[in-house]
Amino acid sequence: MRKPRTGNPASCFCCPTAEDLEALGARIASRAQPPLTIFLCGELGVGKTTFARGFIRGCGHQGQVKSPTFTLVEPYDTPCGIIYHFDLFRVSDPDELELAGLREYFASDSIRLIEWPERAAGWLRIPDLTLEILATPGGRTVDAHAASDNGTRLLAYS
Repeated sequence: MRKPRTGNPASCFCCPTAEDLEALGARIASRAQPPLTIFLCGELGVGKTTFARGFIRGCGHQGQVKSPTFTLVEPYDTPCGIIYHFDLFRVSDPDELELAGLREYFASDSIRLIEWPERAAGWLRIPDLTLEILATPGGRTVDAHAASDNGTRLLAYS
């Protein structure tokens, strides 16, 4: 269910179940085009990877969607384009990303889903879309904020 806010390009989505959160990811993915960067924010276990799974499958990926907690990034070649799914939870210093050679992922014409973007403060550019996933008594609420025309377009059709 979509509840638009007034005064800025933002939306709030209620997701009572994990399936609803995956469906939201798929809905947003249905209009996704590279280049695109989406920040996925929220507490541990709130559903960031669940959203990412729905998004990646919504872009046509048929296989397993793994959490990149230990690998830092998982690539997916989809009909929407290349998707890089990042999990920066284990990053303690943004310079680690440079040392790991991750700059090339951000120079490409791809879609980037980034969990824990605050761990790379100062290293990442402003995203097209920021999703703040919050646990609520009724499931999850996703506050979405666009910072580009591409992000605003995704929210307009979701």
